Amino acid sequence: MLEKTFYKTFLSHTFNIPVRVNYWDGTSDVYGTGTPDITITIHEAIPVKEISRNASIALGEAIMDGRIEIDGSIEDLLTAAYENADSFFHNKKFIHFLPKQKHTEKESKADVQNHYDIGNDFYKLWLDDTMTYSCAYFETPEDSLYTAQMNKVHHIIKKLNPQPGKTLLDIGCGWGTLMLTAAKDYGLHVTGITLSQEQYDYVNQRIQDEGLQDVAEVRLEDYRELGNEQWDYITSVGMFEHVGQENLGQYFDCVQKYLMNDGVALIHGITRQQGGANNGWLNKWIFPGGYVPGLIENTTHIIENGLQIDDMEPLRRHYQKTVEIWDQNFNQHRDEVAKMFDENFVRMWDLYLQACAASFKSGNIDVIQYLISKGPSARMLPMTRDYMYDDTHAKVAD
Repeated sequence: MLEKTFYKTFLSHTFNIPVRVNYWDGTSDVYGTGTPDITITIHEAIPVKEISRNASIALGEAIMDGRIEIDGSIEDLLTAAYENADSFFHNKKFIHFLPKQKHTEKESKADVQNHYDIGNDFYKLWLDDTMTYSCAYFETPEDSLYTAQMNKVHHIIKKLNPQPGKTLLDIGCGWGTLMLTAAKDYGLHVTGITLSQEQYDYVNQRIQDEGLQDVAEVRLEDYRELGNEQWDYITSVGMFEHVGQENLGQYFDCVQKYLMNDGVALIHGITRQQGGANNGWLNKWIFPGGYVPGLIENTTHIIENGLQIDDMEPLRRHYQKTVEIWDQNFNQHRDEVAKMFDENFVRMWDLYLQACAASFKSGNIDVIQYLISKGPSARMLPMTRDYMYDDTHAKVAD
């Protein structure tokens, strides 16, 4: 009886939309006003102590193993929870435990490989042909994911105002589309680094296949181990979320160290405007070691490490749309993913993608591009932003 009372109170404070809840004992309740489009079925009560320890972990694991089923949009359900100030996402009574994090070079490599080395065949199922696993840039509502990802790549490179023959370092190069586009379309000599063996092998093969050995290289190397080398430009997309709160200062120090004087960097990453945070379930099951830094954290580290800010651009709505497309693609291949892994993995990954979309939709997280320079801000850049939007590199056709 006390357990049921806890659930009723807990759920009544969680959502700002009508939701039907079917309980394990055959009873049902509707929370909120109106006709619910979403039904939560709890097949088995999750112990109250588990929810109190960390509600995100307890509920996420229950969805993964089928003890909780959701009929309707998980994205809409979690958006409602993020937007409700009284929900478990914002109540410290339900966050007594967080998985421990370490960010030594050994731990960082293990964390990256845990996520990115699931297998290139898995990511090929639901990413686009560029194999880009970061926020796309939709110049028009009609842009396909492929077009939007290429838009993003060109948008980032053009912000640097790159001059042919100069050098670029891509920290956390992924599957290589940005760095190889910079080499082929902008005449840069590029170096990419990653800790993922799968990504390293993939990019190396692309370099060979496309005959770019003279202008491109990829290294399986930690960003902290590049010695005294310097580059004219640096890009880093979706990287600082992996370095850990305690290493953010070191990360931006490395950016400063590896830039030549008057060099320019474009750092693109998930940022919380409300301040840094992590999520217990994501940290345990999806991104071990992950930490989303706050806007003030990042700008403070940029300035304290001798860099200056030239421009910042939030792209929250672009990432929401990107993740929504990923989830649609993923669900078109559920059976194939289940054969690769199992049904728990399928439910876990679907939850992860929809939770990310909800987090962007609600403004719980953002993604921001930081254009920064080593030297007085924008000294080597044009006076206005017009250069970022020139049509020298036309949109790529689908």
